[in-house]
Amino acid sequence: MRSDIVKKGSTKAAHRSLFYAMGYTPEDLEKPLIGIVNGFNEIIPGHGHLKDLAQAVKLGISAGGGTPMEFPAIGICDGIAMGHKGMNFSLPSRELIADSIEAVAQAHALDGLILIPNCDKIVPGMLMAAARINIPCIVVSGGPMLTGRYQGKDISVSQMFEAAGLYESGKITAQELDMMEQSACPGYGSCAGLFTANTMNCLAEVLGLALPGNGTIPAASSGARKMLAKRSGTLIVDLVKKDIKPRDILTLQAFENAITVDMGIGGSSNTVLHLTAIAHAAGLELPLTLFDTISAKTPYITKLSPGGTHHLQDLNEAGGISAVMKELSKAGILHTDVLTVNGPLSDRLENALITRTDVIHSIKNPYRQTGGIAVLLGNLAPDTAIVKESAVEKDMLVFEGPAHVFNSEEEVLEALLNKQVIDGEVLVIRYEGPKGGPGMKEMLNPTAIITGMGLRVALLTDGRFSGATRGACIGHISPEAMEGGPIALVQPGDIISIDIPKRSLQLLVRWSSGRQPDWR
Repeated sequence: MRSDIVKKGSTKAAHRSLFYAMGYTPEDLEKPLIGIVNGFNEIIPGHGHLKDLAQAVKLGISAGGGTPMEFPAIGICDGIAMGHKGMNFSLPSRELIADSIEAVAQAHALDGLILIPNCDKIVPGMLMAAARINIPCIVVSGGPMLTGRYQGKDISVSQMFEAAGLYESGKITAQELDMMEQSACPGYGSCAGLFTANTMNCLAEVLGLALPGNGTIPAASSGARKMLAKRSGTLIVDLVKKDIKPRDILTLQAFENAITVDMGIGGSSNTVLHLTAIAHAAGLELPLTLFDTISAKTPYITKLSPGGTHHLQDLNEAGGISAVMKELSKAGILHTDVLTVNGPLSDRLENALITRTDVIHSIKNPYRQTGGIAVLLGNLAPDTAIVKESAVEKDMLVFEGPAHVFNSEEEVLEALLNKQVIDGEVLVIRYEGPKGGPGMKEMLNPTAIITGMGLRVALLTDGRFSGATRGACIGHISPEAMEGGPIALVQPGDIISIDIPKRSLQLLVRWSSGRQPDWR
């Protein structure tokens, strides 16, 4: 075993003494040492219940013949960090999480890991660590939050960000806002829609590093969650004995499957950032063109919030990610022979079943023939830009208007609250990219306020958007302004043309003669 280096032989007597100080027995040290990376904290709603899952994992590890050893991981709640300087730390925290897990697992020569994340950067950070360390790993997420209820309708945190726009435009009262606040988030779990956290927890299943149900079983279904955790705990010991490692599972075909399902369910645009980073950690490269190639042939068969009215609990009732994969496999666009932590993917799909056709459509009756994310090119985005096409209204897929330029998120928020934004404009937020931000902030606040106010505008940025964002919001524009990208040259009033179906993003620069050069 890998851990023998810290527990075998006379030169490791001191090491064993330190283990004994923790209460481990000589018999415990004969078994595989399994680290449990617990993202529990008392700040993030998606992480407040993870202690219980860690205990269930420990029971599973012990039953499987391993010795569990728990240690923590940091986490940031993107919802609480949104709209202020805290968001500068969100994406960088992903690297801190991966680094710290790698440090602990390598320094103590652990034989395997159970990773317990739930929210935005914690899930990809842990998956990056798994790919880097390359010892047997299984992800056990905390599960999605149930929706709240307000005036007979489902409500979640995304409606609360939009409620600010409703209030500022006089559409709801302060009392109504307060009632909504106290109804939207009824308990533990990652925020209820198909936002970044839930998308990544679903894709952990597709990648093969988590058991079925990981992305969709609600946090409130504590019995089912604990069963998943126990089974994962037992299974990790088996993976250690068989020496099945993440890079045996995280193949290019597995990533292609993840992109396919991402397109089929209309996941967060942030998955482009995270899947490419996880692939890089696994020694693979995912060109952005691959996302668009796969999107072009993938039917969009679910329509979850923020793109629709269903939520993760509905997807779970409908058969979960396994049912989605089985349906997509009928189009011949999935690699069903890839390996997962519990065997070939084909075994998972054998008994999968769609039980709510209102939630998961068939490939013969999709919401749309192409996938949820689009990669745009043009003179304003020479190195690409990303948009969640599935969350854009049809009448905004093609849009042209004058630029209203801002050099920070704070500037556009001030303009919105002062009613200085009008219909028909293209809002440009620059200097919010990885270097310009720094940290590439999510900008859910302005997009949600725009939606709440009912403004018909597009929004472009070299930063990024939350998975909860909906509307004609195009992010990840590259090169960013701080790197001298064309977005830095946009002047107020310049005409910007957006054509998402044609994957085009153009700044219509005109010569003094009135002629328009063909930049395409």
